[in-house]
Amino acid sequence: MAGVVFEHVYKRYSGNVTAIADMNVEIKDKEFMVLVGPSGCGKSTALRMVAGLEEISDGMVKIGERVVNDVAPKDRDIAMVFQSYALYPHMTVYDNLSFGLKLRKTPKAEIDKRVREAARILGLENYLSRKPKALSGGQRQRVALGRAIVRKPQAFLMDEPLSNLDAKLRVQTRVEILKLHKSLQTTFIYVTHDQVEAMTMGDRIVVMKDGLVQQVDTPQTLYHKPVNVFVAGFIGSPAMNFLSARVTGDGRASLKGDGFEIPMEERVLSGAGARRDQDVIVGLRPEDLKDARFPGREGMPRVPAKVEVVESMGSEIFAYITVGGKTLTSRMDPRSEDLQPGQPVQLAVDTDHLHLFDPKTERALVLQGEPARV
Repeated sequence: MAGVVFEHVYKRYSGNVTAIADMNVEIKDKEFMVLVGPSGCGKSTALRMVAGLEEISDGMVKIGERVVNDVAPKDRDIAMVFQSYALYPHMTVYDNLSFGLKLRKTPKAEIDKRVREAARILGLENYLSRKPKALSGGQRQRVALGRAIVRKPQAFLMDEPLSNLDAKLRVQTRVEILKLHKSLQTTFIYVTHDQVEAMTMGDRIVVMKDGLVQQVDTPQTLYHKPVNVFVAGFIGSPAMNFLSARVTGDGRASLKGDGFEIPMEERVLSGAGARRDQDVIVGLRPEDLKDARFPGREGMPRVPAKVEVVESMGSEIFAYITVGGKTLTSRMDPRSEDLQPGQPVQLAVDTDHLHLFDPKTERALVLQGEPARV
């Protein structure tokens, strides 16, 4: 088993295109690390550089203590699981699982032992004689995982392995992969564009944008302490709401913007890194905008709003509301099910959990002058 380290890694293509810029990330041994970001952010390129499927333009990638920049993919002792499964259609499940071991001239008895062990772990014992066309999408994905397991690699690399599955099966397979990681005690590097997948699976998460690492942290820290507007807006579902405002300079502090004013306690203001007479971007999670009609919200600042759309999810309500001409999302409890489009509503704002960002740099004010946490 081994960790994986990126040291000042760059990936450049012809035409002056930089896909990865100065990537510095240490993935610990046995850690489940998720690389997440929008399409084209460089996450799959980073994974392919670990696998040896992309050359490294500058910097160094290490697997364990070994620098692998010039090591052939087959000699890196890693196993990769692709989005497309990449199974051999003419082979049985048993043959698909054993094929890589046969190429390495592994003894037959050892091959059989490893294949049957992988089949047991993944619940494939009854499917070993079937061909891929006789399997469901979830079963094919498990075969692809099994083919990686039999290798007993130092690290598993997974490139959007659940993208081809329907929503229910995606959740089930996600749980299976987490059980697999716990069982195997091996390093997993997992690429996805789905931040919900990232939040539920990763021990830590690398958030990327335009080839740059934005933040590396635990899911909870990313959610509660994002270093910039991009991370704040990307992590969380529904996404964080943003409003432009100015911190008032006279009397009691408040955040004043187009069509709203949110009174602030000085301790909250200073804790968020703001000062008087400063322009800010205000970030509010949907769950921190509450229906003010109900008990327990008496001391919270009020903001007038207008209901646009209401979505009932059973255990919660998503209300899309307009404040100062901007549409925000509020996650409310079922007591708000009587809200109707066009209805005025008072929002109670939980200021203890708001985030303030610099409009120019888009960095969190509490981090001004500090390097991003990577």
